[in-house]
Amino acid sequence: MSTTPRDKCDRPSICVDGFNLAASQGTGIATYSRNLLEAASRLGFRTEALFGPTLSPTCVKPFGEVAILDPERPATPLRFMQKVERDIRTRLSPLGRTAHPVAISQDVIWPGGEAARPRADQFWASDKLYFHASRAFKKHGRGTPVRFETRDAPAPDVMHWTTLLPLRARNVPNIYTIHDLIPLRLPHTTLHNKPVFMDMCREVVRHADHIAVVSEATRQDVIRMLGVPEDRVTNTYQAVSLPKALIEKPERDVVIELEATFQLGWGDYFLHFGAVEPKKNLGRVVEAYLVSGVQTPLVIVGGRGWLSEPETALLSHVKAIGGASSDRIHVYEYMSFAALVSLIRGARAVLFPSLYEGFGLPVLEAMSLGTPVLTSNQGSLPEVAGDAALQVDPYDIDALSRAVRMIDADADWRAEASTRGKTQAALFNDNAYDARLRGLYAKVGVSSEA
Repeated sequence: MSTTPRDKCDRPSICVDGFNLAASQGTGIATYSRNLLEAASRLGFRTEALFGPTLSPTCVKPFGEVAILDPERPATPLRFMQKVERDIRTRLSPLGRTAHPVAISQDVIWPGGEAARPRADQFWASDKLYFHASRAFKKHGRGTPVRFETRDAPAPDVMHWTTLLPLRARNVPNIYTIHDLIPLRLPHTTLHNKPVFMDMCREVVRHADHIAVVSEATRQDVIRMLGVPEDRVTNTYQAVSLPKALIEKPERDVVIELEATFQLGWGDYFLHFGAVEPKKNLGRVVEAYLVSGVQTPLVIVGGRGWLSEPETALLSHVKAIGGASSDRIHVYEYMSFAALVSLIRGARAVLFPSLYEGFGLPVLEAMSLGTPVLTSNQGSLPEVAGDAALQVDPYDIDALSRAVRMIDADADWRAEASTRGKTQAALFNDNAYDARLRGLYAKVGVSSEA
C-alpha cells in the first residue's frame, strides 16, 4: 500500500498505465484501458494514469499534458552523445524510475476532443519510461521499478498494468492484465521475439500480486502454460461500451449515411473488420466469400498489420484481374469509429471467424448493435458469442462458405440471431463488469463503495 497517509475521506485510487492511452489511433488495449478507468470511477475509486512521454513534462510546465500528447517524430540517426545518453538511461532504468504528478488542464485538447480524454482524476509521468524499460529488459533481462513522487500527490493504492510490461510499482499492489498468450499458442501468427515474450511472462508472474484475464480460455492458458496458481488469476471479461449517440442514432440517418458515403443499402452487405494480421483470418474469409458465390457485397475495414501479405494475396489477385468479384468487395484501410459503428449496424452480418482471441470485442460490439455474427469455435469466442452467433471451424473453407450462404439466404435466422445477440451482449454489461472488477481489487485488499 502507499507509504503516504491519505485523508480519511479520500477515496482509494486505481492507476493504469498510459502505454496505449495517448495513441492517436486507438488500439484494443487502449479501449480496454479507457473502459477500465470508467468502471473504476463508477465503483467510487479515484482514477489515475501513468504515462511515459518522449518529452519531460517539466519542459512545458504547467501544461504537462502537452508532453503526454506530443506526437513522436520519425526516427533519425542519433549523434554519438545521444547514443551514449540513451544507453546510460537504459542501463540505469532497472535501478528505478520516478513518476511525477502532472496537472490536468482543460486548455489542452486531446485527439478526438474532450470525450477522448481518459476518465482520470490524476495523471503521472516519467519521460521515456516505457521506451527505456522495454529496452533494458530486452538488453539486460531486468525489469524497472517505479516510485511515485508524493510531495504533491499521494501514490495510488493499486497499480493496474493493462498489458505485459517489464515494470512494477514500488510499495503498492501490482495487478497485470494478460489478454492472451497467442505468441505461445499460435507462434506463427505474430512477430514477437518469443524468448523475450516468455521472459516477460515470467517477469510478470514473479512480481504480480494478482493477474487479471479477459476470458476463461486465457485464464486456463495462464494457469496451464505459465504455472500460475488458480487463486492468483481472475477472469473479469470485458464490457461492451459504445457511445450512446452512436447507438441511438436513428436508423433512417444511418441508412442515408451508408448510401451517401459507401453506396451501400441497409442489410445489403457483409462486414469484416479488424487489423490485417494472421489471427484475424482475412485470407480464409475472402476465399470462403468467393467460394460461396453470394452476390451480397463484402466490406473489409482494417489497416495492415504484421505478416499481412498472405492474408491479402487472394484479395490482391481478385482486385488485379477485376470483374464482378472485384466489384463486390470493398476495402477500407481506415475508418472513423463513428462510421464503423454505422457500418456494423447496417450489415447483413459481421464475419469474424478469428483463429484465436483473448476476448473478441468485435463480436460483442456487433451483437450489442443487433447485427448477426459468424464467428469461430476457437479460443474465447464461444464464451463471448454463446448460442447467439454461428460458430464454425475457422480453418475450414467449406464450412465457412456454407455458413455465408446460409446467413445470406435465411432472413429468419438473421432476425433470430439479432435478438439473441442483444440478449447475449447484455451479459457483459457495465454492472456485470463492475462487479467482477470490485472482486478483483478486493483480492489485493482495496475496496470502495460507489
